[in-house]
Amino acid sequence: MRVAVLALGSRGDIQPCVALAREFGARGHEVTLVAPERYQHLAAGRCEPPGGVGGRFAALTADPVAIVESEEGQAWLRSGPLGFVRGLRAVVEPLASTVLAEVDAACANAELVLAPALGSFGRHLHERYGMAYGILQFQPSEPTGEFPNPLIPRRTLGRIGNRASYAVVERLGWLMLGPMVNRLRGQVLGLRPLRGSPFAADRRDRVPVLCGVSPLVVPRPPDWPDYVHLTGYWRLPLEPDSSLPSDLAGFLDDGPPPVYVGFGSMVPDEPEAVAEQVVAALRLAGMRAVVQGLPVAASADVCPAGEVAHEVLFPRMAAVVHHGGAGTTAAGLAAGVPNVVCPFFSDQPFWGRRVAALGAGPPPLPIRALSGRSLAARLQAIPEYHEKAAQLGKLLKVERGVKNAVDLIEGY
Repeated sequence: MRVAVLALGSRGDIQPCVALAREFGARGHEVTLVAPERYQHLAAGRCEPPGGVGGRFAALTADPVAIVESEEGQAWLRSGPLGFVRGLRAVVEPLASTVLAEVDAACANAELVLAPALGSFGRHLHERYGMAYGILQFQPSEPTGEFPNPLIPRRTLGRIGNRASYAVVERLGWLMLGPMVNRLRGQVLGLRPLRGSPFAADRRDRVPVLCGVSPLVVPRPPDWPDYVHLTGYWRLPLEPDSSLPSDLAGFLDDGPPPVYVGFGSMVPDEPEAVAEQVVAALRLAGMRAVVQGLPVAASADVCPAGEVAHEVLFPRMAAVVHHGGAGTTAAGLAAGVPNVVCPFFSDQPFWGRRVAALGAGPPPLPIRALSGRSLAARLQAIPEYHEKAAQLGKLLKVERGVKNAVDLIEGY
């Protein structure tokens, strides 16, 4: 089978898709991984089984990290849920026609396309070429009465309100993005405009959904339909040559396990002020730290770090302090260490609440409330969460989310 796996977003969104592509290739399928060029190194050698059917990487020229790190991108991220959706037009539309054309060229010969719901690429390609498609989710986004849409920053709205929140988020999103999507459908793909929300159309057609989240972290809601599958996390196996930079490895060997502090692609409004509060918290808690992405000075107790594979670094930490992105949360929980989530926006508060509900970390500390004292208090409480975090990590390590996902697709 010719399979195209479309990966959009930051590293936390790309890496699970690399794992899926690798498994399809290992089973003899012809697989194409479509992702930003920046992440080609993640896929190198991983889409091709030894001596088997070839896989390929189709590069997208748009760089999501450059977009997010730009001044315009940072203002977009700080604009709240509605501002975020509005900003998609200003920040993304100038690049969207190029991306859509590149996706179209990469996927034209596929028999199956697996793509995220955002952008509805799978539906567009299905209408243009007739191939089957499935939807990839990195947070549980199918309507349920168990909890509200992960983009809603509330624990619950009641069963009716919870279910209604999904329709509200999707309708607002389509209201904002529908005109752009339909323009691109016509200009790039030669398709007629969609008359209604593609989310509703996908549900009417019972399009298979693969949610790459562990049921140990988010139990499967009993009111989900049978075409929505909670498969477990899609994790890459460690490469035989996986290692840490020598300076970082030396720091780890020179003392007790440190904590990790890093917020991924999220950049605080005042990075210097946040860095100062993080260092103050470390001093108050009497802990060492590996700090990624913040302007901190190297010292006996603080090691600044660049991009490092979480699956290699996190198991050696005493705890991980992060923004609560879906991919980072998955890596932190799989490492079996306590997680301290400092959410910025989007689905990050949802993951912070899940970590706390599982007993794998303290209540989330929103980035706007982070201070030396508030972070130090959570760091000092870390021992309370070691046991449950370690137990969950052991269970997640033996989970076979990638196998489950590909088994399901091959069974359709």
